[in-house]
Amino acid sequence: MKLIVGLGNPGVQYRTSRHNIGFQVVDRFVHIHHIHLITRRFKALYGTGHINSQRVILLKPMTFMNRSGEAVQKVAGFFQIGPEDIIVIHDDLDLSLGRLRFKTKGGDGGHLGIRSIIDSLQGNHFLRLKVGIGRPLRGMETADYVLGSFNESERPLLEKTLDLAVEALRVALIEGVQMAMNRYQKRGKREEN
Repeated sequence: MKLIVGLGNPGVQYRTSRHNIGFQVVDRFVHIHHIHLITRRFKALYGTGHINSQRVILLKPMTFMNRSGEAVQKVAGFFQIGPEDIIVIHDDLDLSLGRLRFKTKGGDGGHLGIRSIIDSLQGNHFLRLKVGIGRPLRGMETADYVLGSFNESERPLLEKTLDLAVEALRVALIEGVQMAMNRYQKRGKREEN
């Protein structure tokens, strides 16, 4: 069983924000794979399903970003899922929109949601799927940028990115993380050049 966690902030005011791209990927994934996030427990929305023969739990913590680890810890404990079977999807300022990067272990990189999960799980041995959102223009506050929505010119690339992230997750679940890394991280680099 795998636990797939999308990071974001609850509330309609944050729904389309750059910081909520983890939620957006989970929403796209559950829509494509006909999984319903209907259970509200553990300070989260979650649903279960199968991708081929792999059982998955999709999770959106309903705490704010800096407390995401509370829900992850509760769900992982209840379903007896170890950190090595957790995939966390989150925004990344160091990657341009359209780029994906899988990462195992490592620090939080300044991301408060990842920091909360590391603290709650007492370790960093979970997989991350970083989804690029790019950096703010010079003079713009980072907080305003990440909490702001994607603009109209970014929407087509955002849609492609969400689809790409769903594909990458499916490959990681069925064919393994290394195959997903090889296929999607390289593709992102070629597309950027």
